[in-house]
Amino acid sequence: MRSRTRGFTLIEVLAALVIVALGMLGVIQAVTQTARNGTYLREKTFAHWIALNLVTERRLAQSAPEVSESSEEIEFAGRRWRWNMRVTQTGVESLRRMDVSVRPVDAPDGTALATVTGFYGTAIGPSGGSSLTWSGAGGPGDGDGDGDGDGGGGGGGGPDGKQDDGDVKGPSGPQPTGPTGPAPPQDTDPEDAE
Repeated sequence: MRSRTRGFTLIEVLAALVIVALGMLGVIQAVTQTARNGTYLREKTFAHWIALNLVTERRLAQSAPEVSESSEEIEFAGRRWRWNMRVTQTGVESLRRMDVSVRPVDAPDGTALATVTGFYGTAIGPSGGSSLTWSGAGGPGDGDGDGDGDGGGGGGGGPDGKQDDGDVKGPSGPQPTGPTGPAPPQDTDPEDAE
């Protein structure tokens, strides 16, 4: 007698092929999505670099940027990009806000890949972390113009209760900056020398 060898039927083979095909379809979609994400992140990074470069260029300029809107096309990393910059005046007289958005040239308006906000200011504070005077007036709420926040003009009492020769901690108004920034203010308080 002859023994029959048992193998897979045609239906079993087709069912196995359908299962393998569905699994491979899922793998292919995952790989495709990963490639798309990589491309998107690369373009988003380039757009962010362009925006940061523009803000840095404006901050290093000798004068404050004009309050306006501007736009231009540039080439970066082998692709054409369009940037839009809006410069607005803030509530502080010597501080301007710069909003930069960047998109590929072929993308529709309003679809920025990156948006960066930066500021251009011309005032610095004295060393020691005391209050910064932005408009030439005194510190917040003191009204006396000496920037010490005590409300009393001129000098104040020293640590021993005696009247000292006045507040000589630093300038009471904004200082302009140059392309490399201002020199740090010198601390001339005699108490700090001890």
